[in-house]
Amino acid sequence: RIMLEIIQFQVTPEQAKDSGFLKVKIQKELKLKSDNFAFKWKRRSIDARNRNIKINCTFSVYFEGEKAEAPHLFVSNGELKGEMAIVGFGPAGIFAALRSLEKGIKPIIFERGKDVRSRRRDLALLHKESVVNPESNYCFGEGGAGTYSDGKLYTRSKKKGDVMRTLEWFVQFGASADILVDAHPHIGTNKLPQIIVAMREAIIANGGEVHFESKVTDFFSENGKITGLEINNDKTHNFERVILATGHSARDIIELLDKKKWQLNAKPFALGVRVEHPQNLIDKIQYHGRLNDEFVPPASYSLVSQVNGRGVYSFCMCPGGIIAPCATADGEVVTNGWSPSKRNNPFANSGIVVSISPNDFEDKSAFACLNFQREVEQKCWEVAGKNQKVPAQRLIDFIEGVKSVDLPKSSYQPGLTSVDLNEILPDIISQNLKEAFKDFGQKMNGFLTNDAVLHAPESRTSSPVQIPRDETMQHPDVRGLYPCAEGAGYAGGIVSAAIDGMRCVDAMDYD
Repeated sequence: RIMLEIIQFQVTPEQAKDSGFLKVKIQKELKLKSDNFAFKWKRRSIDARNRNIKINCTFSVYFEGEKAEAPHLFVSNGELKGEMAIVGFGPAGIFAALRSLEKGIKPIIFERGKDVRSRRRDLALLHKESVVNPESNYCFGEGGAGTYSDGKLYTRSKKKGDVMRTLEWFVQFGASADILVDAHPHIGTNKLPQIIVAMREAIIANGGEVHFESKVTDFFSENGKITGLEINNDKTHNFERVILATGHSARDIIELLDKKKWQLNAKPFALGVRVEHPQNLIDKIQYHGRLNDEFVPPASYSLVSQVNGRGVYSFCMCPGGIIAPCATADGEVVTNGWSPSKRNNPFANSGIVVSISPNDFEDKSAFACLNFQREVEQKCWEVAGKNQKVPAQRLIDFIEGVKSVDLPKSSYQPGLTSVDLNEILPDIISQNLKEAFKDFGQKMNGFLTNDAVLHAPESRTSSPVQIPRDETMQHPDVRGLYPCAEGAGYAGGIVSAAIDGMRCVDAMDYD
């Protein structure tokens, strides 16, 4: 018999954990006389629209002698016939390096930040003493922002084959196989670092090079072609192909390209606040009174509203998560969120952000949106005490324009400063946020509460500047330079960045 490719049905959360029940259910659904078959999860998602919560199940069923399709694992070519430079060792840089080794090309990676272990010490100083290391923080260092950004692997990318290959490579290097099945796969910030290290070790073992604390300080070109890089204002390396995978916060790289008069474009992005609720409250809202347990995960949400013709939406929602200080320089405050693999912290947090367009500003330069982003971050730093405390306000107090008398406990370790965010945030942000929050309160009964606290700002949602590239994936002004992923404006998360890194490698001609 041929493999029965898929079977779909719904069961309760408890039944979904019972493999014996599932086998009997599959046998009945397929009207099989024999139980001589195997089955494997293909897709799993939760349906909590009604009080009777269900799990949507999709299984592959196999009969005697049949096997599951083999995963697309990373395998190095073994014979390296050329080399390329990769600037940045986040998801795009890592997957570009792995893909280049598959194609027999040696990747030489320059990462401005430190390795995972050394990076942890700088993050501890940031949390405890508000000391920002501009080269080693939540955005810069081994694994990039992806290492400490929760490990969400959901993407709307239509390149499904590449999505599956990306997930299979994560599993190959230590991630749970659940990410191949879950509709919204998630690794967890506690597990990502060792996976990233395993990837780095594989890159080096197969002939690649990874250089930490190696900041690109200049680019060299001749006759419209890239010729090399300067590292740490000193050593020069010659390259004819450079993947630029520096992430959404490498403002110095943007400024360097601008000085060279290489084309840049202002790009739409989003800015707002990060809101934190008790996780139990979100569970009760989403699960109709039920709390998460061994059968249902901590609840999440996804919200969007149109306010005055402008999108306002939830971003990077973290069940059971932590709000982290993500500044990359002194004189600014930035927030982001992450969750451990079990998502078992007492708070849920999410960015709630307002869409911003270059058309919103009189400034028509490539830096219009970046300057707006920077001004908000600097103002928040000033009003919060010129340290890494964040300006904060209870949710209903924000809507009513009242400074909060006190603030509840928060997962944000550097601390909070009570302010009226209406006086801090630009009107284009505060006014649209207020209207959107009212709408969200209608969509999620209980969401609008003074037990929720706004932390400002959530500002690094994506790069506010795009580094253009043509159909060959190269910059139109300098051939051999491949602007890549989030830092160049072509990706929006770990998986899409990884895919873009691989696409840049595939676009290169080494024949």
